[in-house]
Parts: sequence; C-alpha cells; structure tokens
Amino acid sequence: MANVTLEGVTKRYDDVVAVDDMNLEIPDGEFVTLVGPSGCGKSTTMETVAGLTMPTEGTISIGDREVTDLPPKDRGIAMVFQNIALFPHMDVYDNISFGLRLRNFDEDETDRRVENAAEIVQMQGMLDRMPSEMSGGQRQRVAIARALVREPDVFLMDEPLANLDAKLRVHMRTELQRIHRELDTTVIYVTHDQAEAMTMSDRIAVIDGGRLQQIDPPLVCYNEPDNLFVAGFIGSPSMNFVEGTVSSDGFDSEYVDVAFDAGPMALGEGDAVTLGIRPEDIYPAGEAGSVSHSTAEIETTVDVLEPMGDEIFVYLLLAEDAESDLEDPEAGDQLQMSVDPASDIEAGDSVSVVFDREKLHLFDTDSGQALEHGLVQPTQAEGTTGTGAETDD
Repeated sequence: MANVTLEGVTKRYDDVVAVDDMNLEIPDGEFVTLVGPSGCGKSTTMETVAGLTMPTEGTISIGDREVTDLPPKDRGIAMVFQNIALFPHMDVYDNISFGLRLRNFDEDETDRRVENAAEIVQMQGMLDRMPSEMSGGQRQRVAIARALVREPDVFLMDEPLANLDAKLRVHMRTELQRIHRELDTTVIYVTHDQAEAMTMSDRIAVIDGGRLQQIDPPLVCYNEPDNLFVAGFIGSPSMNFVEGTVSSDGFDSEYVDVAFDAGPMALGEGDAVTLGIRPEDIYPAGEAGSVSHSTAEIETTVDVLEPMGDEIFVYLLLAEDAESDLEDPEAGDQLQMSVDPASDIEAGDSVSVVFDREKLHLFDTDSGQALEHGLVQPTQAEGTTGTGAETDD
C-alpha cells in the first residue's frame, strides 16, 4: 500500500492538452475515483500513473519513490481494464497465475496467492473453469483476481464495469467496495458513470478539459460544488440553472426572483449570476409546509412527466408560451422537478412551485465559480416576475 502524488502533471499531444497541470494527493488506502465526460483526460491521468503514458511535464510519486520515468513493471501497480481480456484457452487458475509464472514465482507461492485472490473475489471451487463457461461478472472477478495476486501498492481500474449489464454493474459495485475494505489498499478508479463514483469512492476527482475541477467526498461535491461544471455534472437528473443578475433585492431574472443580502458576497448590482437548484429541492406550493425556508411561489406549466417508479420527474415551463426544449436543461425557461409517485400532477397543469432556500446555489456566471450554497436570509418580500404576483416568505 502507498500514497500517490501527482505534481504539475501535464500531457500534451501536439496542440492538444489532454492533462493540464494536474495536482493530486491520494493518501494510502483511499479509494479515489476520477470522473468526467468522455475525453476529459481522466484515463490519460491514470495512464501516467501506470507508466503507460509519459507526462510532458510534472512528477509522479508512489509511496516514497518518484516513479515518473520508471516502466510499469517497476511501479508496484496493477491494472484492471474495461476490456476483461482473459486468455480463452486457459482456465481460471492459469489466467490468474499467468503474471506470476512469467516472473518465475515458485509453485507454492503461486498457489498461495491464487487461492487467496480467489477467496477474496469469491471464486473458490471455480479455478478449473474456462472463460467460456462463466458469466460476465465472473470473468470480471477473474480479471480482478489476476491483479490481486501481484499484491500491488496501488490498484488502477479503468472503467472495469462499463461492459456489464445494468444489474450486474450494481452488484459488482458492492463487490469492489467489499474487496477494497478487505484489502485496505489504495485504489484509483476511472469512470464516466457518476453513480459508480458517488457510491464507491472516499473522494471523487471531477475533471473537465484536462483540469481538475474539484476533489472532495461525494456528498461534498453534490451539496457544495465548486463551480457550474461540477454542479451540472454531478447528480442525475442534473441541477437546474437560472441565469440572472444581482439587484438591490438579491437575484433577479425573467421568471424567478430570490431575495438575499448580496453584500457579504461582494456582489454589485447588475453582476451576472446563475442560480442553481436540484430537482428534489423544488416542491409544489401545496407542499411548501415541509420546507423550512421556502422562496415565494413560481408559476409554471407542466410539459412532460417521466415516471421512474420511486419518483416522477416533472418538466416545467416557466412561461406560458415557452417552447419545450428537453435536450437543453440550461435553457433558462424550464425546470425539472422530482415528485412523489403518488402525485396527481398531469401534463398541461398550471403548477405553483417553491424552492428550498437551504439548497439554493449561487454561481458567478462569467467565471463559473460558486459564490454561496444556501440562501436562507431574504431581505424583503420576493415574488415572480411576469405573473403580476408578489408574495412574502
């Protein structure tokens, strides 16, 4: 086991910067997930740790050794890839032990390591099976066992569950958490699936455009995103955004006003800001009694309903003549709300909604940086524009 440190790691391909000045400190025994959209640089970052890609600039250390120029075999790492890549003509035992036999481990030590790894991944009694006789989840366990037998300082996992079906991915997430708990070793995991990142990680490192946007425990990234990108990427459905400006009363936009004291945030009247609110923090006005600090009512029209079983996603239009644009959740004239499956809301209904002030987020529109999480102190009456109504909190 060992800590992993990246200092100023940059990787350029001609005029493309895949990783840009990456600084990461991963303590010994931590499970860190690199997450972001396709092409953001998360896999390239992992490859520099593995030694499969040499950084253009910066240094990489594992434990007390700088390994920037070392080949993969000398770094004390083991990798599990998206492509399971088992040898089809070898049984489970031979697949797991292949790397040990290449390194001339004696038979007794090889047996000990294979049996120990098989027990950890719950493959006892299956060492004589062929890959063609196993399910996708079992083959992925063999691939993990093949990495375990190396007894590495650091495990690197590059989207190992991406090729599994949805039910099996959920199962394998719990398996990986159990394995990490038993081994207590350092894990760097790469995925674009935020559900994997949120459920398995001690911390998640959100990456965009090759740059680290935020590294924090999952719930911190969810509840206190550092910027607009993290706020929009973490969470499914995505956070709602409403663009507006700072007024003498607080936040002002075409459809939504929220009163707050902008003084402590060093904001000036007319500054461009973006209000963020997650779907589960929007409530029909009739349920406002369950919200400790609610905004004034906002008039909307129900556009589309998406029943999900345990909840219903409701797409709301903020103007009567607004056109539906479900592919652009940041259009500014719509919101997405999550309601109880027993709700009687129907498409076409006019619905008044309120926001939970404690869960509101305010961002600088130009820089994207977070300004405040939670706007619970209104300065005066607030309401909605365009409806002719104004109500007190």
